[in-house]
Amino acid sequence: ELLFIIVHQAFELWFREMVFELETVRNLMYAQDTHRARHLLHRVHTIERLLIEQIEVLETMSPQDFMDFRTNLEPASGFQSVQFREIEFLGGLKEQAFIRRAETEEERERLRRRFDEPTLWEAFCHLMESQGLPMPAGDAEARRTSLAKMAQDRDAFADLWYLSEDLLVHDELFSLWRQRHILMVERQIGSKSGTGGSSGASYLRTTLDKKFFPELWELRSHL
Repeated sequence: ELLFIIVHQAFELWFREMVFELETVRNLMYAQDTHRARHLLHRVHTIERLLIEQIEVLETMSPQDFMDFRTNLEPASGFQSVQFREIEFLGGLKEQAFIRRAETEEERERLRRRFDEPTLWEAFCHLMESQGLPMPAGDAEARRTSLAKMAQDRDAFADLWYLSEDLLVHDELFSLWRQRHILMVERQIGSKSGTGGSSGASYLRTTLDKKFFPELWELRSHL
């Protein structure tokens, strides 16, 4: 039980750092400081790799050991991690339902603020437009054309291209953490329901297709 608590406390500490760094990255993009934004994204990547490796520590606990104290956790759940939702909201994965599920008014207010704030992608689009590449809301074709131009003329748009790659690494590593976490949950509880009332691993599997920057992934199909 101590192991479980310590690992999840460590997750929350790293989530706190990630929220701070990602907020700063977003603000730096609005300030057109791509070099510092990339530097901090590399820090985020390192943290995400550490989070993935940290799951191995949890897997040293057998399912039998976990079941010995699992009922003590109820109704606690990963749903309660406000910082995890802040990371998602900053990345553009905003859902009102998670605001309502927050336990306290202070937490709900934090998520409302993140919900209303610009995302990392909106900051990147602003940066694109500042360099003459239109990213009009609601015009997918125009945005795709601008992204393709950025990718195909890397000499002219090197800062943008390599920043977009760093954003994609963040997206990929966070997805890998989701996948690794799901495998750990299946290893520990199989198909049992989650302690917070979710359907457990089956619910988590529905989150695997979530992407922060789907337009950057889609760009690969048009190069």
